[in-house]
Amino acid sequence: MADPLDALRSLMAAHSPPLDALVVPSEDNHQSEYVSDRDKRRQFVSGFTGSAGLALITLSEALLWTDGRYFLQAAKQLSDRWKLMRIGEDPAVEKWVDDNLPSDAIVGIDPWCVSVNTAQRWEQAFSKKNQKLFQLTANLVDEVWKDRPLEDIHPVNVHPLEFAGRSVAEKLKDLREALLHENASGIVIAALDEVAWLYNVRGSDVSYNPVIHAYAIVTTNSAFFYVDKRKVSSEVEYYMAENGIEIRDYSIVDSDVSLLASGQLRCLSSCSKTHTEAPVAEISGKDVSESVENPTEQTNLNRIWIDPSSCCLALYSKLSVDQVFMQQSPLALAKALKNPCELDGLRKAHIRDGAAVVQYLVWLDNQMQNLYGASGYFNEPEVSHKRKFSTSMKLTEVSVSDKLEGFRAKQEHFKGLSFPTISSVGPNAAIIHYSPDASSCAELDADKIYLFDSGAQYLDGTTDITRTVHFGRPSAHEKSCYTAVLKGHIALDSARFPNGTTGHALDILARTPLWKDGLDYRHGTGHGVGSYLNVHEGPHLISFRPHARNVALQASMTVTNEPGYYEDGSFGIRLENVLIVNEANTKFNFGEKGYLAFEHITWAPYQKKLMDLVLLNPEEIEWINAYHSDCRKILAPFLDEQEMEWLNKATEPISISA
Repeated sequence: MADPLDALRSLMAAHSPPLDALVVPSEDNHQSEYVSDRDKRRQFVSGFTGSAGLALITLSEALLWTDGRYFLQAAKQLSDRWKLMRIGEDPAVEKWVDDNLPSDAIVGIDPWCVSVNTAQRWEQAFSKKNQKLFQLTANLVDEVWKDRPLEDIHPVNVHPLEFAGRSVAEKLKDLREALLHENASGIVIAALDEVAWLYNVRGSDVSYNPVIHAYAIVTTNSAFFYVDKRKVSSEVEYYMAENGIEIRDYSIVDSDVSLLASGQLRCLSSCSKTHTEAPVAEISGKDVSESVENPTEQTNLNRIWIDPSSCCLALYSKLSVDQVFMQQSPLALAKALKNPCELDGLRKAHIRDGAAVVQYLVWLDNQMQNLYGASGYFNEPEVSHKRKFSTSMKLTEVSVSDKLEGFRAKQEHFKGLSFPTISSVGPNAAIIHYSPDASSCAELDADKIYLFDSGAQYLDGTTDITRTVHFGRPSAHEKSCYTAVLKGHIALDSARFPNGTTGHALDILARTPLWKDGLDYRHGTGHGVGSYLNVHEGPHLISFRPHARNVALQASMTVTNEPGYYEDGSFGIRLENVLIVNEANTKFNFGEKGYLAFEHITWAPYQKKLMDLVLLNPEEIEWINAYHSDCRKILAPFLDEQEMEWLNKATEPISISA
C-alpha cells in the first residue's frame, strides 16, 4: 500500500488556500479516547496503533506526539519518515508550529475531530506569528483512505433499571435543575458515555466500549437523541417516547444546534408534553418554557451549555460566542458518583471477574509446568527449567489472553472485554500499553516476568485488573522492583484523607517507595471506571498531571490503583485494583471536613514469590494477609476444588516475623 503521506501532501498543496500543515488527531467527532475502526485516521496515516496521539504533517516533515505509556510502542511502529515527539519532554504541537512554520502559515484541521478547548489553545498560540487554524470542509484523510471501513449498524439497547439504578426521568430532572441554576436554556451533549448514561442505553459502535455514536440535546422542556435510525428498534422508539425523548437523525445535529442557538428548536412529536417537563416548574417555581421557546424575547435564559473538552469546534461554531456557557458537563460528575445499585453491581461483577482471573492463573500455572518444565507459581527452581515438549506446542501472549477471555465469557452478565488485553512477556511488559499481535507476539518464557492487564464488560459493571507473575526464578532486582510497586499499591489503598482532596495530592503515595530507589513510572496512578460503560472515566483521576487537581475525590466514585515500574528492554511490573471511595470512620474530624477512605473490590492474589519480604514492614504484611484472606472467602463459591486448593496455597499467610 502506498504511503498516505504522499497523497495527503498533494492534497495539501492543491488545497485553496494551500496548507502548510495538517493535523490528524486520534479523536472522533465526540472526542472519544477509543474510536471505531473507521475513525482511526491517525493510525492509518502513521502506522502507530496506540489509543493516544496526534499527527502533524507538513510538506516536508511528519511528527507524532504521544504520552509516556506509548514511547516504546511508537518508536517501534513509526517508519523512518516520522519523528516521535514525547509529550512532557519535547515541545508541544503548538510550540513546534510556532517555532518551525513560517508566519502566516495555514494549519488545516477537521473541525469535527478537534475539541473547543484544543482549538482555542492552538488559535491563541498561532496568533503570535499570524498563523491560522483553518477549518476544512472535508477530512483529507478520508479522501486518501480508499479502503476505509464502512460503519457497522449495531442496535441501540435499553440498559435495564435494575442495573442503571436511576431512571431517565430522574436524570433529566437533575440535568434541568443544573441548566436552570446556570441560566441555560439547553445543553449539547457530545461525549458518547454521557449520552448512554443519561438515556440509559448501551450499544457496540466502539469496540470494548458499550456506547452508541449519538448526540443529545436537552432543553428545559425537551430532549433529543441524534442517532442513525437504522440502529433503533420499535422497542427503543417506544422507550424513548415514554421518556419524552425525540429521536432524530445523527446527521442533522449541527443544523439543530443552529436552531437551538436561535431559540427555534422544537419537538416534532409530543416529547415536551410528558412527565419529564413537570419537575422544571416544581424546581424553579415558574414556567420557563414560554420564554425559552420565544426567540424574540431576550432573557438571561438564552445560554447554551457545552463542555469544551468534548464538544467539537464544528458544533461550537454554530453558536454565537456571547451565548455559549462553557463548562464541564454536569453529567461528568453525576456519572462518576455511582448510585447504590451501580456500586452493588460493580462489587458483584468484580467478584465474578476475580474468579475468572484465578481460574486463568491456575490453568496458566499448570500449562507452564507441563509444557515448559517451569517450577511454577509457587516454587523457585535451583536450576534452569527444561522444556518438556517440542516447539510445536507453545503458549503465546495472544493464545493465553484468549484463554483468559474464555474464563470471563463463562461468567454471568458477560458482554465482552473492556479493552484489548495487555498480555506481555519480558521486554514487552515494559511497553506500558502493549498490544500483542498473533502474527508477531512473543512466546511465554518461564525465565521472564509475565504481566497481564485486562478487564471485562458485564451488565452490572466494568472491570480492570493487572497482575504480574513469574513462573521461574525471579532475580533479586525484579523482586525488589515488584515489592516497591506493591508497597506503593498498599500505601494508596490504605490512605485516609479529608474531603476536598484531589488525586493529584494522593499520587505521591504510590510513587514514594519507588522514588526511594530512584525509580518511577510515566503514567497516572488511577482513573475512574464506568458502570457497564467506558473503562476510563473522568472527571477525576489520580495522577501527577496538573489536571488531576481539577476535581476532588468524593464518596461513591470508583478509581483504579495501578502503580508500576518498567525497565526498557527487560521487564515491566504493574499491580492494579479498582477502588470505591467511601466515607471513613476516623477518631477525629479536624475542621469538620469529613474524611474518606478506599474500599478495594478487585479480588486476585499477589504473587508471594515475587515479594522481597525483608522490604515489607509488619503493617504491609498484615494488609497482604488480610487481603488474601478476603480473597479466599469471597471467591470460594465460584471455584471448584482444584482451583480452591490452588488459591488457598497462593493466599497462605506470610509470617510477620519473616
